[in-house]
Amino acid sequence: MKRVMIIDALNAYFRAYIVNPSLSKNGHPIGGYKGFIGILQKLCREMKPDEIVIAWDGAGGSLKRRAINSNYKVGRKPIRLNRDIRVLTKDEETKNKVWQQYRLMEMLNFMPVIQLTVDAVEADDVISYVSQAPHYKGWEKVIISSDKDFFQLCDDETVLYRPIQKKFKIHPTNFALARAMAGDTSDNLPGVRGVGLGTIAKRLTFFADSKSVTIPALIEFCENDNTGLRAFTSICEARDIIEENYKIMQL
Repeated sequence: MKRVMIIDALNAYFRAYIVNPSLSKNGHPIGGYKGFIGILQKLCREMKPDEIVIAWDGAGGSLKRRAINSNYKVGRKPIRLNRDIRVLTKDEETKNKVWQQYRLMEMLNFMPVIQLTVDAVEADDVISYVSQAPHYKGWEKVIISSDKDFFQLCDDETVLYRPIQKKFKIHPTNFALARAMAGDTSDNLPGVRGVGLGTIAKRLTFFADSKSVTIPALIEFCENDNTGLRAFTSICEARDIIEENYKIMQL
């Protein structure tokens, strides 16, 4: 079976940017693109892919998701460096971060990889498109990202390789709905109060099955439950939030 490695580019770039303290000869930070290249080299040695696709967020972010919720990703906290070396002001750091990203994209243009970016479309949806493209039918698709949204794409041919792995006991078919309930603070999407992925796995055990759970079926289950758990009442009361989050989180 051939293998394509699909990389969530900004996800990997920011991981490198945050932790890599490398400086250029003139004293400017270069840890973002240097660390990314190191990550790419390590992945190639481990995965031995036949093709590599690197997906970037398009200019302007996701027009589709902002049309559903204008607060999508509003007020995101600035990136915190996991290191003490700071040689630039905050404004200079922002400019340097952008410069490193463009420099990295230029470098990748000279490598045997495919870079994809589409204006007004997030990398998440580009990755979803690539993983389901007819060209890669019969290939093993390995998505490289720490983003939990990609669990919904996993199947017999598609796997998610996360730098930090955790077992959630939720089937990929139902992961988007589970995330819609839990919310995503990084994207400014509040979920159902008191309902996280751990609660879902423990209290809604049927989410571990391959059968797709619909929102009406979920609400019906919670309404008919006689245990008196506050979580089930909260889910019913937050149906509108769940439905909106579910639309946004679909890839």
